[in-house]
Amino acid sequence: QVQLVESGGGLVQAGGSLRLSCAASGRPFRTYHAAWFRQTPGKEREFVAVITSTGDTTRYTDSAKGRFTISRDNAKNTAYLQMNSLKPEDTAVYYCAGRPYYSNYDVPPAEYEYWGQGTQVTVSS
Repeated sequence: QVQLVESGGGLVQAGGSLRLSCAASGRPFRTYHAAWFRQTPGKEREFVAVITSTGDTTRYTDSAKGRFTISRDNAKNTAYLQMNSLKPEDTAVYYCAGRPYYSNYDVPPAEYEYWGQGTQVTVSS
């Protein structure tokens, strides 16, 4: 099995930056794609970014392009989400998720097998 633990959330002013980390344990980190999703109360969990198991491909939701960067360090079993130019609408609980490398990474959140507990990001105006 895989365990994912997010960290790095917090309160930041609009225009500021945060770096989220997702520490993985269990199965070798290099064997699964890593993604970030976010959720606000009353709304469905939404995709933010994904990076393939080898790190050679990344995808972003339109609102994150140019502001967020997803990366991973397989040697450290950690994925990251660098968030710059944060906006109040980025406020959400951010979740790290994983899916085996042989599976399609471009799928709805319900199809991701592994999840962290989430970390709160609050952006004040």
